[in-house]
Amino acid sequence: MAVVNVKILAELTAAEREALLARSEADLSGFLEKVPAIIEAVRTRGDAALVEFGVNFDKAEGLTAERLKVTEAEFDEAFTLVEPEVIRAIELGISNIRSFHEEQLPEPMTLKEIRPGAFAGDRFIPISSVALYVPRGKGSFPSVTMMTGVPAVVAGVPNIAIFTPPIPGGKVDAATLVAARLAGVKTVYKAGGAQAVAAAAYGTETVRPCHKIVGPGSPWVVAAKRLLSGVIDPGLPAGPSESIIFADETVHGGLAALDLLIEAEHGPDSSAWLVTNSRRVADEALAALPGHWSRMGEQRVGFSKAVLCGSHGGILVTETLGDAYAFINDYAPEHLQLLSEKPFEHLGEITAAAEILMGPHTPVSIGNFCLGPNAVLPTSRGARTYGPLSVTDFIRRSSVGYVTAKAFPELAEAAGTLARYEGFDNHANAVSDIRKQYLKG
Repeated sequence: MAVVNVKILAELTAAEREALLARSEADLSGFLEKVPAIIEAVRTRGDAALVEFGVNFDKAEGLTAERLKVTEAEFDEAFTLVEPEVIRAIELGISNIRSFHEEQLPEPMTLKEIRPGAFAGDRFIPISSVALYVPRGKGSFPSVTMMTGVPAVVAGVPNIAIFTPPIPGGKVDAATLVAARLAGVKTVYKAGGAQAVAAAAYGTETVRPCHKIVGPGSPWVVAAKRLLSGVIDPGLPAGPSESIIFADETVHGGLAALDLLIEAEHGPDSSAWLVTNSRRVADEALAALPGHWSRMGEQRVGFSKAVLCGSHGGILVTETLGDAYAFINDYAPEHLQLLSEKPFEHLGEITAAAEILMGPHTPVSIGNFCLGPNAVLPTSRGARTYGPLSVTDFIRRSSVGYVTAKAFPELAEAAGTLARYEGFDNHANAVSDIRKQYLKG
């Protein structure tokens, strides 16, 4: 019988501690060997390859090239298939997500007078075409549609397309279509996995190629993004789910165990750790897990046990709070929950986490679905350099400069001096007296 991992940080060797930082997607070698054939099939055979993979991989019987793109009738039908309370929850989530992301929208252009008569600034323009990847392998994720679709629409991207694996029967999860329409996304393609990334990169007879793809996915998707990064911008690294639940002495371990299972139930390739400096909390959490599992479905129990009893999850006990902070910052988790009655006392110690949810009333569930901040987050220690998906991920920035005749002489002299020092003859000539013969006035 599998046993939940309980590890004492002080008893681990340096190599064992380093092993705890690994994620399931860290070794993509097997996928990198298989994905190129899928990419090539889509590049050369287009729609026919997407249909073949949809039938073989997703069991989407009845899928044809003519049905790869979701129709208006399918959108309409979705609203009749989804329960009203689910639609209301999607509407609430979209409202909060839109409100949050509208605050991120920059002014179209900013200019600052750097020196008298010399101006510099930024101009922001939406990316012209973006693909949103919405996974489905271990569940349906209208929440990902909300988190990717709303900021893309807020940013003003003119061509937005969702790629999501078809379900058996050749359709798309109904709640995903409801979320897409309510978010303002009109194009949805029935394609998932590496083949979807290839279709977004190269286009097919039905699919319009895109400049960028965002959204979380399986190792197949991660591998395809990596291989196609020279063709399409792969966005932030978003792979299988991961979380750290930090719990101090002020909370009950049963609550920590409850929240530990949130990301652990995503799939066997997830990562989930409870980190605490309290042996009491660890013992209470361990004791509470069987009761929590008794209230979950068999599939989700299986997924979470695979995580907590495997090499990417469990309970980690530290001697001090400082040791806990250090491990969290080294791990750089996708989701971090500061489970404490006084979470702000810990916040200042955290330097690497993509999302920080604070206090006993802010479980990852609320962050994932409806709080407002984006839940598409960097994984596999990507939080060391990336932040959450945002409006700015759908906007390209151009620098803007404007120098008047008044400001030109001073800047030209400095530019010429540096150009001559670096050995660029025409850099210097372009700001020399040669220029004056072509200027008016």
